[in-house]
Amino acid sequence: MSFTFNKEETVTLLKQLVEIPSPSGYTQEIMEFMENILKDLQVVYIRTNKGALIATIKGEDDSKHRLLTAHTDTLGAMVKEVKSSGRLKLTMVGGFNWNAVEGEYCTIHTASGKKIRGTILMHQTTVHVYKNASALPRDEQNIEVRIDEKVTNAEETRALGIEVGDFVSFDPRFEETDTGFIKSRHLDDKASTALLLQLIKTLKESNVALPHTTHFYISNNEEIGYGGNSNIPAQTVEYIAVDMGAIGDGQTSDEYTVSICAKDSSGPYHYELTRQLVSMAQQENIDYKLDIYPYYGSDASAAIRAGFDVKHALFGPGIEASHAYERTHIDSLKNTAELLFAYVNSKICKNRRKPILYLVFFALNPYDK
Repeated sequence: MSFTFNKEETVTLLKQLVEIPSPSGYTQEIMEFMENILKDLQVVYIRTNKGALIATIKGEDDSKHRLLTAHTDTLGAMVKEVKSSGRLKLTMVGGFNWNAVEGEYCTIHTASGKKIRGTILMHQTTVHVYKNASALPRDEQNIEVRIDEKVTNAEETRALGIEVGDFVSFDPRFEETDTGFIKSRHLDDKASTALLLQLIKTLKESNVALPHTTHFYISNNEEIGYGGNSNIPAQTVEYIAVDMGAIGDGQTSDEYTVSICAKDSSGPYHYELTRQLVSMAQQENIDYKLDIYPYYGSDASAAIRAGFDVKHALFGPGIEASHAYERTHIDSLKNTAELLFAYVNSKICKNRRKPILYLVFFALNPYDK
């Protein structure tokens, strides 16, 4: 079956996803949204105790499974302190630089369900008062939330229902340009989540018979390091993290191709599986880049650290300005979608076998390695 990328549906779904607040630890709404989509598609799924979703499409071979994962949780913050001024001190959820959210509009999600708007600013923002404001560090001591309510002290802020431990989400500011760019916070990893959902929809509507039973793991704790490292079905042989490609100096990834990762901070990804992905891209004329991400980890590497015996790989759309105000291009989404479709319709990757002579020699000399 040939694959046709549906640009309009993908972009519409992506916009819906990024506009649902979901910092790690506060993902109830986004996971319910995902659950309703899976129900509408009549896909079998389970909900884990950690709140993740694992959807399954049975394949012709039910003895060897593969798993693809993307994550819906994003960067965010929590209220660390209600300051005497009535403003809020924050603590990070996930890893980013404070300057990446300075000046951003945000929402405080109170325990009662009330949502209160605010702006993330330096305490010393006013240049007419603070002469050396630009030289001060952007950190937890200087960054605060200015609440859009008439408050002048901690008691008045608490009276609104705001308390330590409340989550704070950042406005995504989604925009699609006439030139094909998509700008928004949280493209990591809602771009890949949208692509997985669109893939599931395509497979269900076209009645494609997959060669292997395939699981789609929608995780909700990746940004804090342990999203997809549990509840992996025992028959899983291959584990693919569908996540962003990092762009910057020294990188080959760009905003127009699918980025295939050979190595990240956890070490090399499975060699044969990675090479198989490259071969697929070449055979299907899919634009790709092979890359190494020095300060990066994925749910696939988390699964390996947790001890799962799987072949793991990582690929996804190239994302500019990761963990800030991000951007990608529709071409990158298209190329990633095409590689996803080619992969799930391929056979399980085979490991290279040792030469016969070596195996005979080892059998005769079991202690000589």
